[in-house]
Amino acid sequence: MGIVNIEEELHDQLRRASKVSCRSINAQAAFWIKIGMLCETNPTLSFSEVIEREMNAAGFKAPPLALVAHDEAA
Repeated sequence: MGIVNIEEELHDQLRRASKVSCRSINAQAAFWIKIGMLCETNPTLSFSEVIEREMNAAGFKAPPLALVAHDEAA
């Protein structure tokens, strides 16, 4: 493991994003690095497709959402 020097502004963005996503600053940076690398090496996939493939690779399968008609929701 090593130290990565980043600009102060990026560190501030990491800190803010880590609070929203309930990750440590290091975990947020690792997430952005991993997803960025996957997006760069798979430019035809959307962010959602990259996340879906990573979830599937980890064995996570989200249950399908139940569709509710607008009239039924009221």
